[in-house]
Amino acid sequence: QSLQVKPLQVEPPEPVVAVALGASRQLTCRLDCADGGATVQWRGLDTSLGAVQSDAGRSVLTVRNASLSAAGTRVCVGSCGGRTFQHTVRLLVYAFPDQLTISPAALVPGDPEVACTAHKVTPVDPNALSFSLLLGDQELEGAQALGPEVEEEEEEPQEEEDVLFRVTERWRLPTLATPVLPALYCQATMRLPGLELSHRQAIPASKPTGDQLPAALWTSSAVLGLLLLALPTYHLWKRCRHLAEDGAHPPASLRLLPQVPTWAGLRGTDQVGSSPF
Repeated sequence: QSLQVKPLQVEPPEPVVAVALGASRQLTCRLDCADGGATVQWRGLDTSLGAVQSDAGRSVLTVRNASLSAAGTRVCVGSCGGRTFQHTVRLLVYAFPDQLTISPAALVPGDPEVACTAHKVTPVDPNALSFSLLLGDQELEGAQALGPEVEEEEEEPQEEEDVLFRVTERWRLPTLATPVLPALYCQATMRLPGLELSHRQAIPASKPTGDQLPAALWTSSAVLGLLLLALPTYHLWKRCRHLAEDGAHPPASLRLLPQVPTWAGLRGTDQVGSSPF
């Protein structure tokens, strides 16, 4: 009872510590004891412990080149003057490389959906990995997320190699009033205890060409063209009708004249020949 004992001091202090796949991390545990007789030791529960180096009042656990099998619970146990203390840390191994792909490769007006895929990731829990479709820095209004699809990466893992996943999120796009698409981005975010990472990929948009214009624009252009042609077409039709009526009903002064063949006016010319008289 005369000993002055402080609780175990662990660095980092969080109960869950995230480490990237292939990276290294140290966990340090200390115990101060008045007589200097503290003993401290890291222990593993159903997992490979890692490299441990201990001395008086301190123990350092080092995880090198972390694999998925390194994830699990570690316990630091310390004793001083007959009293025992322990502190539990859960090590979480994640993979989140900057490998986002977009489908279609270039968005054109009228495309109903767009998809964004994050490759070689883990964990894939929706609480850890999420996607956003952004217009600038804000989520695109009216876009409907269709839910993530999770598949193992097609590369067959070698022996003892970690299995990673690809996760695809799809959105049904809203109808845009303009034929020129705005700048859209796919953002994938990994949220873990004490850690938040994001990757962003631009969604390129093709400039609309003649054969890529929306159907509504083609329809409106055709209607406008027909309206512009209607008035001159009507006047032309009306004039042709009057000319036809005038030819079918000549004036009364011309009706009494004898019908003269067309070639009669050419008599006496070289084109018809000599006169019979």
